[in-house]
Amino acid sequence: MVQARTLVIVLILVLLGAFAWLNWATFTTPTPLHLLVTRMEAPLGLLMLGVVATLTLLYFLLAVGLETTALLEARRHARELEAQRKLAEDAEASRYTELRRFLDAELAALRAAPTEAGREVIARLERLEEALKAEVERAGNTLAAYIGELEDRLTRDSAPPPDDRGTQRAGQPADGRTQP
Repeated sequence: MVQARTLVIVLILVLLGAFAWLNWATFTTPTPLHLLVTRMEAPLGLLMLGVVATLTLLYFLLAVGLETTALLEARRHARELEAQRKLAEDAEASRYTELRRFLDAELAALRAAPTEAGREVIARLERLEEALKAEVERAGNTLAAYIGELEDRLTRDSAPPPDDRGTQRAGQPADGRTQP
């Protein structure tokens, strides 16, 4: 889309240049101009050509500025996402450590008083510990999948669009549909 718009603008500028070249004598003919408080003689065609050139330069500067701002914003979002992922991983690790300490203390207390009921509780706690480990691993895998999906979305959103020659982005099928 952006390249098509740029192509149209370049085509218009080329046509305007050809028009000015073909009518150069008319463009450079002095004409009386009325400015609010004074009058002067100047070539109106050259004056208008200068206005078009100035507006074109301003447009390109604005486009470059917007593109730069978008890239800087994407980088800032990527850094924030990385910081949030690190915080989530650290929080999960501290919770696992705390839970492990608690379970170890409880198991040590139960082992200190070996009764039949205590053995049953120890066996039950060990089964629960194994189930908890499996659940923690599943939760970690789910969290990693969500983070990976968010990173893919960020990468896909900041990737450059296809050019006018029909090429597509890396990782996209030829029919232009995005992959889930």
